[in-house]
Amino acid sequence: MSSTESGGEDIVAAVLDVLPHGRSDDDRPQHQKEPLAYALGVDEFHIYELSLDEDDDIAFGDRIDLTEFGRLTEVDFEDLPSGARQELEYAVDEVVDADEQRFVDFYNDAQPITLRLHQLNLLPGIGKKLRNTILDERKRKPFESFEDLEERVSGLHNPREVLVERIQEELRDDDLKYRIFVRRSEQGEGE
Repeated sequence: MSSTESGGEDIVAAVLDVLPHGRSDDDRPQHQKEPLAYALGVDEFHIYELSLDEDDDIAFGDRIDLTEFGRLTEVDFEDLPSGARQELEYAVDEVVDADEQRFVDFYNDAQPITLRLHQLNLLPGIGKKLRNTILDERKRKPFESFEDLEERVSGLHNPREVLVERIQEELRDDDLKYRIFVRRSEQGEGE
């Protein structure tokens, strides 16, 4: 976990869950518990726990600016309550849908990681043959949409879902060697 100070740029996040009476595992009397919310940053897919004031009016599914909240902490997937874990899949879907071109451009711009490994190979179901087909097609003309990708690359079924699945894997698994979408904070590294 790392604490983050609000400052500078807006950090847009999707609210995953709101706990008006705090965590259920907090044994303090209810009047001593602070209200909490959990949110997913839409740019680098960081997961945050926000301490709320009584007058904060947010609900799950809302898009919020995290710089408007005094105290927020970056947390791991394991730290999420069950409601936030269930909402995470839908939040990732919505982020990908809301910014389709950003994710289509991943297919257009993906690069080799090592001599033997390409970023495209990190996506579920994409092996050497499918990777090479994607690379050949994007040389002819950049992909314009997920639909365009699916039409031009036979064997690549639902390229949007492939990305969503990879993002969710990166959110859940702390031990992945390579990350494409979910950036870890500097404080989280080496712990």
